Amino acid sequence: MTPTDIFGFAGTAASVVAALALIKASYQTKTSQVWKEEAEAQKSRADRLQTDMNEIKERLTRIEAENQRLIELLTALDPERVRALRI
Repeated sequence: MTPTDIFGFAGTAASVVAALALIKASYQTKTSQVWKEEAEAQKSRADRLQTDMNEIKERLTRIEAENQRLIELLTALDPERVRALRI
């Protein structure tokens, strides 16, 4: 085997290694992009759920206030009946 043959094989091997490195880097870049997109989607979902939860809490607070007001009105009208209903 002559030095020219050795350099030819070495050049071919280096090209194959470089191609594999490029393929690996491309794969990792796409993988990281997919994970980034997934993380962004999950964050958007979490933000929507948090907004929904805050809305539910606000509604519950209003309902509790309305119920308290209704109890006060019923108590003013017929306190005995309210006591009987609570038992």
